Amino acid sequence: MLTAIHPKLPMRNKSITLRYYTERLGFKIFGSPDYPDYLMIEKNSIQIHFFLFEDLDVEQNYGQVYIRVNRIEDFYQTLLDNKVRIHPNGLLETKPWGQREFSLLDPDNNLLTFGEG
Repeated sequence: MLTAIHPKLPMRNKSITLRYYTERLGFKIFGSPDYPDYLMIEKNSIQIHFFLFEDLDVEQNYGQVYIRVNRIEDFYQTLLDNKVRIHPNGLLETKPWGQREFSLLDPDNNLLTFGEG
């Protein structure tokens, strides 16, 4: 009966989070942007929700999302072209379990891992 999952991650500043995901990663606003403490974005069939946590200590934030993608090399190159910083330990590679993966950190230290395989 389950049909989808929409992770909720912390954000310290809604406008910074919105700019990063829309301008750098190609997401769009989903739903109403009128709520100052909440943000919903989407790209293709992926939605990510954010809740305001102004006092978030980014060094203690362990928010993580794993997103499956098609044509990972193309998506990776697009991010590089847009000067998106890839996590230094998360460059695109084939993992021992057979997945092609890479990772990045958003402005609030939420880890996004993208995988294909």
